[in-house]
Amino acid sequence: MPTSPCVPDVCLRAQARRAGPLRRAARMAGAAAVLLAGLPIALALGRSARRGVVTMLWSRLLLRALGVRLVTHRGFSFIGGSARVRAVPGEDGPALLVANHVSWLDPLVITATAACRPLAKAEVGRWPIIRTLAGRGGALFIDRDRLSALPGVVADMTAALRRGESVAAFPEGTTWCGREMGRFRPAVFQAALDAGVPVRPVALRFLEGAGVGRTTGAGRFTGQRAALSTRPSYVGDDTLLASVLRIVATRDLVAEVTVFPAVRPDGPVALGGPVQRRQARTALARIAEAQVRTGLVTGLVEPGEQVVAA
Repeated sequence: MPTSPCVPDVCLRAQARRAGPLRRAARMAGAAAVLLAGLPIALALGRSARRGVVTMLWSRLLLRALGVRLVTHRGFSFIGGSARVRAVPGEDGPALLVANHVSWLDPLVITATAACRPLAKAEVGRWPIIRTLAGRGGALFIDRDRLSALPGVVADMTAALRRGESVAAFPEGTTWCGREMGRFRPAVFQAALDAGVPVRPVALRFLEGAGVGRTTGAGRFTGQRAALSTRPSYVGDDTLLASVLRIVATRDLVAEVTVFPAVRPDGPVALGGPVQRRQARTALARIAEAQVRTGLVTGLVEPGEQVVAA
């Protein structure tokens, strides 16, 4: 099973700016209100065509209630050599979105960025209220402790992709604190091959800094560089309550999303043999992982480092 060396005692850093008690209480109350208000909406949505759009708007509202600001960027691809995968930047239809995994916030961040059905761990399906919201919002569930259930999950993902719905997955299979990331496991990439849709890599980072993503009137960045934040990470024996309390206590917290162009296998593989299909999903996993790693290191300043204006 995938494992991560990240644990709260080692990985968590003090926040750069701490929110006051009134702000923390307001964020908790706001998040609770958004959750409760979402229940009747989720029950009424069912499988309607507007489910993805409504889930996107609701996810953005919950992130704002928690004090998390969303910033998105477009990445670029360069795939050279003898790669078995090619970039298809012009494809904007349904795709398998694959991202690194840091926090329980990740599915919210992904669905706030694009209309999609996130793949969530089975434990989420046992959380009160969240279970109903996630299920009605289109989430697919995977039991990470039962590898025998993986083919069924891939089949569910394939069916959703064939219906024209994008699906978001976290191929590391576990969470990391954000300073590092694990290897992308190839299994979930089979859904993209079976459905004939491309894979779209997505890099997720959580940052702290009042100037993150803000621009001046001339469209230029304010000059304040971001520091990586491990406060939202959900690793080791951490609890959901402890993670929520850390998030609402952090000021200027930003979820940064870098979306890369979609990629496809270089040639048809749907009707190929087991070896060809295994090679294709492994190649997709390696290319997607490399692109996500690129998105995680660009323009990052670690806490304690200084940025000197040129």
